[in-house]
Amino acid sequence: MVEADDQRQRLIRHAFRLEWLTVGWMAIEAAVAVASGIAARSITVIAFGLDSVIELASAGILIWRLSSELRFGCEVSEPAERIARRVAGGLLFALATYVVAAAGWSLWSGEGAAFSWPGLAVAILAIPIMLVLARRKRALADRLSSHALRADAAEAIACLWLSLVVVVGLIAQFFAGLWWIDAVTSLAIVFFLIREGREAWGTDEDD
Repeated sequence: MVEADDQRQRLIRHAFRLEWLTVGWMAIEAAVAVASGIAARSITVIAFGLDSVIELASAGILIWRLSSELRFGCEVSEPAERIARRVAGGLLFALATYVVAAAGWSLWSGEGAAFSWPGLAVAILAIPIMLVLARRKRALADRLSSHALRADAAEAIACLWLSLVVVVGLIAQFFAGLWWIDAVTSLAIVFFLIREGREAWGTDEDD
């Protein structure tokens, strides 16, 4: 029993390190994407940056959840799990609503976005980083039986797909130069945001 508890504590500390790595990268990703998206008036890049802000908050909540278990045990961590997942899910649904509204306005007004080199660079870098983080978080989530950590891994996977959407959209914008590409690719992001939000919201018993 003591050995099992020690092993679980080691796994939790490993999860801590992953979450702090997530915090570090997401802070960079959010700052670059939001700033470059605003400068280029790009809904896709702004949405990508705001998703990074939500993942940054999610990582902070996971750090709190893991601290809760280390201090008080699994019984207290279960309410923390539910709070962590539902806060993240609600924020993702709110972001999806923003993207739909902003894309609709862009298409209605006929206003396009400028190309963003910093946005393209940070999206390309995010792809391998999110892949590694998602795999490690998923493996730890299974070993810890943590729904919150599993949802966080799903958010990393969604961020990977968001990165791909941003890269494809920006490359298409660069070569084709069509004003509506940014709005259309931002709507493609909505699918991943909703799926990510549903995964984060989840159900307490059936994951």
